[in-house]
Amino acid sequence: MIRWTLTIFIALVIFSAILPWLEKIGIGRLPGDVRFTLFGKTVFLPFASTVLLSTLVFLAAKLLR
Repeated sequence: MIRWTLTIFIALVIFSAILPWLEKIGIGRLPGDVRFTLFGKTVFLPFASTVLLSTLVFLAAKLLR
């Protein structure tokens, strides 16, 4: 359980780091991605984009296997 939680957390950190590049191609603005402002800081939770990218990576891994 902790392994999956850590994996999801690391994926969100990586995704947030490359978000400016991904927004240019449309990922990060999907329905299901949450963006809100809290205490003057913008918080972004890319739920739908994370699921989409995880599915693409899974399919690529299956095809290369």
